[in-house]
Amino acid sequence: MDPDAVKSTLSNLAFGNVLAAAARDYKKEVLANEKAQSSNPVNEEVDLDELMDDPELEKLHADRIAALKREVEKREAFKRQGHGEYREVSEGDFLGEVTRSQNVICHFYHKEFYRCKIMDKHLKTLAPRHVDTKFIRVDAENAPFFVTKLAIKTLPCVLLFSKGVAIDRLVGFQDLGTKDDFTTTKLENVLIKKGMLSKKKKEEDDEDAEYQESIRRSVRSSENLDSDSD
Repeated sequence: MDPDAVKSTLSNLAFGNVLAAAARDYKKEVLANEKAQSSNPVNEEVDLDELMDDPELEKLHADRIAALKREVEKREAFKRQGHGEYREVSEGDFLGEVTRSQNVICHFYHKEFYRCKIMDKHLKTLAPRHVDTKFIRVDAENAPFFVTKLAIKTLPCVLLFSKGVAIDRLVGFQDLGTKDDFTTTKLENVLIKKGMLSKKKKEEDDEDAEYQESIRRSVRSSENLDSDSD
């Protein structure tokens, strides 16, 4: 057999194998691209559109909106009772304030006492976080009757009321490590353990903030529509 002919035949076979391998690789690449395209965001959007028409999903959404609206209405009712902020009340208003709400935290303070100012700072931070509890303070110098009646001997003194009854108290910083540098979270946890505050999850805070923003957007939109109709 002619050596040159054999060499030519082998070269042709090798070239054919290269072409076959290339064809296989190309086919694999085409299949991979088709698979990637089948799971692209366009198809995902179509799936989401189909989900939006799901009656069960619509019901869940409606239930969630209704629950959030009830929560907002409850918060508004609390605010009308003076919740959501840390307020000063007089001796004459004290009884009405502690008997009109389920849970009330009242700080008897002296305006010149440094530790009373520390307590004020933390309570002021907690008040808007826990709208279901009322936060108030009373100037002990201007409320001698209740200072005597409630046996308040050391300031700051934080009284905890449930249904108008004083159930517990924080005297000085005894429950807070006895030092001035305790954190708001420390005080918050103590009040949670004493049943005066409810423990809130971060997700609930985020949802509250998100829904409050949606309410504000709705109000602005409604105002714009009203002005257009005029």
